[in-house]
Amino acid sequence: MSYEELLRVAFRAIRAHKLRSFLTLLGIIIGVTTIVGVVGIITGLNTYVQEKVIILAPDMYIVTRFGIIRSREEFIQAIKRPQLTWEEYQRISSGVLSHAAMTATRSFKMLPVSYGTHRLADTFVVGSTASFANVLNLETGGNGRFFTDAEDEAAQNVAVIGADIKDELFPNLDPIGRILEVNGRPFRVIGSMPKEGKGLGINRDQWVIVPFQVYRKNFFALGDDIAYFIKARGGVEGLDASIDETRAFLRALRHTSWRDPDPFGFLTQDQLQELWRQISTATFVLLTLIASVSLGVGGIVIMNIMLVSVAERTQEIGVRMALGAFKRDIQRQFLLEAALLSLTGGIIGVVLGGGAVLLVKTITGFPAQITVGIVLMGIGLSTLVGLLAGFLPARRAANLPVIDALRAE
Repeated sequence: MSYEELLRVAFRAIRAHKLRSFLTLLGIIIGVTTIVGVVGIITGLNTYVQEKVIILAPDMYIVTRFGIIRSREEFIQAIKRPQLTWEEYQRISSGVLSHAAMTATRSFKMLPVSYGTHRLADTFVVGSTASFANVLNLETGGNGRFFTDAEDEAAQNVAVIGADIKDELFPNLDPIGRILEVNGRPFRVIGSMPKEGKGLGINRDQWVIVPFQVYRKNFFALGDDIAYFIKARGGVEGLDASIDETRAFLRALRHTSWRDPDPFGFLTQDQLQELWRQISTATFVLLTLIASVSLGVGGIVIMNIMLVSVAERTQEIGVRMALGAFKRDIQRQFLLEAALLSLTGGIIGVVLGGGAVLLVKTITGFPAQITVGIVLMGIGLSTLVGLLAGFLPARRAANLPVIDALRAE
């Protein structure tokens, strides 16, 4: 039998039992829909994290009190470390680090911000040095400017605001030159940033950046965290040398014994990406295993339905074999029916899963995305399940004795 004839027979058999065929597809549809949805969301989230959340350049690193925390034991150890201090940053930024091209520091806390009758109760107020904008490549998009070293050293009450702060406090107004209040203290807005999104745990559209000396004088409290941002000299090639130099300098500054671990931590782009890969991979595996249960159930249903179909069509199989059909023709026929069933379920599942991803993206703005690879994966996986599920019924049909099959009622 030609493949064209096998397809016609398979389609005719599927159309003969429409309701049964649809019920057979449900498990495959649910499984593929779930997998496509999960993969689409995680793929989009990975892209978003790479582009928006992990904002560190590859030649930049952060010195913090905690660093990367992966366990409760690491957290307990980190909480015992002394705070990083402004005095230590002054030493670091004085030019003693030959492998550091640029340094900056920042601290932040949640404070109320208001303008006129508009008030935001919890806003990220960031105190930073003037170099903070250059280290992180922050821009105002032509709407004002960042404060200078002189303004920071003079502790002037100036501020740069995020896009959401502008929209909520200054709707339909140009914020430049206007006075907003941070925890009751007046600050003149000198810059407004375009939409940025989240980065390093902070929504940069909802922050107010003020000079570090003003922040230190008015808002900084004992126990508040400070972080050092350092750009390595020589680009990515100089990153390891810069980290080693900073580590050695801070250990010497804190009189840390060579036996003791670092009393501080480092954050680099590679570390953050590796941490995210571990989190996203674990989530993907868990959700995929859950979705695979539906695919497995769908495969079992297809196998059982195909076994029932073999039993119902035993006489038809006997007639075909008596008229000269080979065993391989019978086997291909039932394998093709199972594959077509699961392929149809896979296509429906891809459409539903893709629609769900696009719906989530449209309604919530969540960075989900559907790629050609995801579509091909859903279709290919469903087809493979159908072939595996149809193998046993197809083999049983092909091995039926011709005489017994013809006598079957």
